[in-house]
Amino acid sequence: MSFLSKQFIDVIQWTEPEQGILAYRYPMEDMEIQNGGKLTVRDSQAAIFVNEGRVADVFAPGLYTLSTQTLPILTYIMNWDKAFKSPFKSDVYFFSERLQTDQRWGTATPITVRDKEFGAIRLRGYGIYAYKIANPKVFHEKISGTRDIYRVPDLEGQLRNTIIARMTDTFAQSAVPFLDMAANQEELGKKIAENLKPSFGDLGLSLETFVVESISLPDELQKMLDQRISMNMIGDMNRYTQFQVAQSLPVAAANEGGGAAGVGVGLGAGLAMGQTMMNAMRPGEQPPPAPVGGPAAAPPAGAAPAGAAPAAPAADTKFCTNCGNKIARAAKFCPECGTQQ
Repeated sequence: MSFLSKQFIDVIQWTEPEQGILAYRYPMEDMEIQNGGKLTVRDSQAAIFVNEGRVADVFAPGLYTLSTQTLPILTYIMNWDKAFKSPFKSDVYFFSERLQTDQRWGTATPITVRDKEFGAIRLRGYGIYAYKIANPKVFHEKISGTRDIYRVPDLEGQLRNTIIARMTDTFAQSAVPFLDMAANQEELGKKIAENLKPSFGDLGLSLETFVVESISLPDELQKMLDQRISMNMIGDMNRYTQFQVAQSLPVAAANEGGGAAGVGVGLGAGLAMGQTMMNAMRPGEQPPPAPVGGPAAAPPAGAAPAGAAPAAPAADTKFCTNCGNKIARAAKFCPECGTQQ
């Protein structure tokens, strides 16, 4: 009576009801396969028959008649018992071999690598990859096993950690500086993919695409890199100081009236500081020290004699718009830097 109460399966087939299913065990409880039943394996699928806990056959896409004469097609068990009695019992697993796209990877924490240019640095990265089941037998034996259903998220953590490990190895083996890596992310993705494919193959998977979307430094290191880039862009500090002084002149000229004196004091201090910085950048042009204990230096030509009242400074003067040197208002060119006024 227990035998008669069982259901006989005439057709075995499976269609994916949702995204993200990698392996599915066909429900066989209280059911047995009818001798002469049909097995349908669709494109992008594979099926496995398991007898007494061991993989017996793997079926590619197609329509198969299940009978004692046609089973097995490919045998992994050399002593497969062909004397089946109708009905017979066997576990059937279906596998989705289609591409699992838009899988995300990223560094949960920055990884420390040795860079050729910067030394030891910490890197962050993220991107996408796509894979598929290439060997259902290996995947069944190593990953999915006897579970009723195995999904993409169940494998996500394993693959992501494998990617980060191989990514670190790639950086360690590469002599390319970080800046060149960041500028050639496509080539970097190909190199990482080459190192990853053997690890995916060990799980019965095939890595189809691997994309590096971004490689960057942590925020604190990125700020230091930005400062270094800014210093390289400035280049000549002497010319940069002259430019800063020249930029302050229109501000002083625009302030008239009661605030002019304060602005003039600030401008004078800025000019003095700028001149000091320029002198520091040109140590060979420092003025000679005053003589000690020697005879008094002769007054320069045209200077007022000793005891005479000092001459009043010329009122008709202006500052060079480039270097800030005081020149005659009627001058067309600065005698210091040669800039046209």
